[in-house]
Amino acid sequence: MFAHPFKPVRRVPARMDTAYTYTTGLSRDEIEERLAERTHGTLSLCRDGAAYGVPLNHRYEDGALYFRFANTPDSTKKRFLETTERASYVVYDATPTAEARELDSWSVHATGPVTEVEADPDPAGVNDAFAPFRLFDEPLEDVSVALVRLDCETLTGRETPA
Repeated sequence: MFAHPFKPVRRVPARMDTAYTYTTGLSRDEIEERLAERTHGTLSLCRDGAAYGVPLNHRYEDGALYFRFANTPDSTKKRFLETTERASYVVYDATPTAEARELDSWSVHATGPVTEVEADPDPAGVNDAFAPFRLFDEPLEDVSVALVRLDCETLTGRETPA
């Protein structure tokens, strides 16, 4: 068993001197606008009780989020995708304000089933829909392309009020 050097957390009620900011919900139109404007976030997948979050670009269309995966033969994303029934995706932004330690922020959270779908046979169509791939040390000939869809069963958003 992993022994950690931290003491157990003791939960205490929030005190009046605890800093906090109220947030408000975003409407469906505001959520869809944010998903159209900010085209990257973090997709979280799971496998055998382990979580894997990966930054990706997305395209939002008709209640679904689409992602383009660059897979290699030993792709961690591909292995986690194969065992994930429901995924989670978060898009957010935070901008410092003039006030000390304050932020203007918002977030959108989507959850639902995630599946690989057939990609458009015309690579130009897929390339127009997504930002270029970010390859690391993989030779291009070892990379395959997969199109993945997350059907948004839940889609929620919050923001700090102006």
